[in-house]
Amino acid sequence: MSTQGYEDELRSERGYLAGLYTRLDAERARVRGAYTAALKGTGGTPMERDAEVRALAKEGKRLDVADNGLCFGRLDSLSGERSYIGRIGLFDEENEYEPVLLDWRAPASRAFYVATGANPENMRRRRQFHTRGRHVVDFTDEVLGRPNGAAQGDAALLAAVNAPRGEGLRDIVATIQAEQDQIIRLDHPGVLVIEGGPGTGKTVVALHRVAYLLYTQRERMERHGVLVVGPNPAFLNHIGRVLPSLGESDVVFMTPGDLVPGLRVTAEDTPEAARLKGSLKILDVLAAAVADRQRLPEEPLPIQLKDVPVRIDAATAEWARDEARASGLPHNEARAVFTEIVTYVLTERAIARIGRGWLTRSDREAWEELRADLLKELAEDEQFAAALDELWPILTPETVLAPLYTSPERLRAAGADQALLRADGEAWTVSDVPLLDELVDLLGRDKAADKAVALAAERERKAEAEYAAGVMDILVDRQDSMDDEDHLYATDLLYGEDLADRFVERDTRDLVERAAADRDWTYRHVVVDEAQELSEMDWRVLMRRCPGRSFTVVGDLAQRRSVAGATSWGAMLEPYVPGRWVYRSLTVNYRTPAEIMTVAAAVLAEFAPGVQPPESVRACGVQPWSRRVTSGELSAAIEDFVREEAGREGTSVVIGPPGVPGTVTASETKGLEFDAVLVVDPEQILTTGPRGAAELYVALTRATQRLGVLHQGPLPQSLTGLVDLGAPAQAGNSR
Repeated sequence: MSTQGYEDELRSERGYLAGLYTRLDAERARVRGAYTAALKGTGGTPMERDAEVRALAKEGKRLDVADNGLCFGRLDSLSGERSYIGRIGLFDEENEYEPVLLDWRAPASRAFYVATGANPENMRRRRQFHTRGRHVVDFTDEVLGRPNGAAQGDAALLAAVNAPRGEGLRDIVATIQAEQDQIIRLDHPGVLVIEGGPGTGKTVVALHRVAYLLYTQRERMERHGVLVVGPNPAFLNHIGRVLPSLGESDVVFMTPGDLVPGLRVTAEDTPEAARLKGSLKILDVLAAAVADRQRLPEEPLPIQLKDVPVRIDAATAEWARDEARASGLPHNEARAVFTEIVTYVLTERAIARIGRGWLTRSDREAWEELRADLLKELAEDEQFAAALDELWPILTPETVLAPLYTSPERLRAAGADQALLRADGEAWTVSDVPLLDELVDLLGRDKAADKAVALAAERERKAEAEYAAGVMDILVDRQDSMDDEDHLYATDLLYGEDLADRFVERDTRDLVERAAADRDWTYRHVVVDEAQELSEMDWRVLMRRCPGRSFTVVGDLAQRRSVAGATSWGAMLEPYVPGRWVYRSLTVNYRTPAEIMTVAAAVLAEFAPGVQPPESVRACGVQPWSRRVTSGELSAAIEDFVREEAGREGTSVVIGPPGVPGTVTASETKGLEFDAVLVVDPEQILTTGPRGAAELYVALTRATQRLGVLHQGPLPQSLTGLVDLGAPAQAGNSR
């Protein structure tokens, strides 16, 4: 294309995209108008109006996020048809709703991502726009169908991966690569495992897959939403903008420590404790710990009734316990069976003693009357209530685990390892979360307490409804007393109806708020990132959250640091989805430049020699460096790095072993990326914990441009490929 031809084409494209923004603005104005009208509207029920307002608010958000990068490409077919590709779909209402912009998830957009010179997908050209705000800066063309012809399709990709990192992960909707697109659009109803080394984009691919599933299966998925589980809050904050930028908001983000609502994780387990808690063998411990609280009295427990004393002896309690356990009900619900048996025995004994000499079984009416009196007396007897609480207490997950962890005797009774013993039983760890969640099902509900709450709520609702009815009566009386010319408008009466409706309790929280607060909420799809860290017990929690077993699992077994984590995907998934999980791998490293990946690959080869490192798509031209410092020089060297990087565009981080001032651990940076990374004391990282080599591998692969290493002892053999900067004074001229 000649220079003049390019300029003419650029003007034409700018005009077309300006027209798209005009349509977007008009649609946005229409939705805002409808939203305002819905807020003021009186038609339909309040619940229907609430639903309409929420739907319009969601549509408004979708249109707002489309403003940035609305259209990023064009496809020209062999037949001469043009299709523009963008974040959302727009249509020409005056021309039978012809698409003027295709949503990137639409089937017709697929060729934009997968067409190549050798396999053009019936396309002649792919055009990629470079925009700034609403302005088209320039474009690049890739001519398809010519395997040996010119191709500039990598220009947008390289510009994206070389750009300085900002706050948070960015979407890749304009630069999705063919291997990524195949995974995003994969039609598989079960579990999809996406494995890839550092920088392969597995996280962002999984998030785009969520956006694709919400687009293609919106009716099925939207009502229950999607759960995204990540390793820590920093990671969730890092990825939290991707789905909103794609117009999707019905997504709940959690760490494994958030899966039990209201629980605060404040402590960390030893590796051995984490291993024990993560194993399915802990299920036997939990069951035994609950059974240990179902006690038999060492001495008979006296109950002083009005007319006769009775006792709960060991034989009675054992019969009641056996019947309660045989019922198959959870512990708290089985208490009713236990209570029924004990009550039966006590009333039979009391009747026999009270009626001795005058009451026979044939006198059924007198017998039943006496039984009813005794039942009422037992129900109100404090001694009886205390005895039940001693023998079969109402338990919560916390009241089972906390005493277990602080008592060597309880641990022995439950068959648990003493490595679980700790001083503060309620200092919860991430590994406690699946145990507490399991206990919710083992214990069941306290139905008596639930009934009391329900009755109180019903009384409150009746009182509020009576008040609303009174308001309506006053309005009607006022209407009857008015003259014809001084009448009450219908809207006033409608207000009265609305007032009554407002006293009907409705949950006005959005889906994300409701799902996050509800332990029993189930999702249509779950994304699990850094999934190699999850234990067998963690997977039980997640499978409860998604009965349909629709998962996107993201991870890299080579980066596993948890001793309770996965050593193979099949071992974790086959028990839950036998034959219903598929595996896909990503092999291209878009984050880590070749210079840094060479260093990281040497570490990988030492602890996972059979794993092939991902191939970097680019080089940065900057060699990773190392410098040996004394303990007295370390703090100043870290400060020098921080000060130097503060003057550059982009992000940076200092990673070290636990306890080194001014650093974070490698586990705290999992899934994150930074323009520059300084790794401190790699020799200590290697020797800290059973998976130290994996920690060091993670630390080295966070950088997108620059990597430095400070070491006090000898440099580990695997890192000898770093450029040695020598004395600290040389550092300022060498980076």
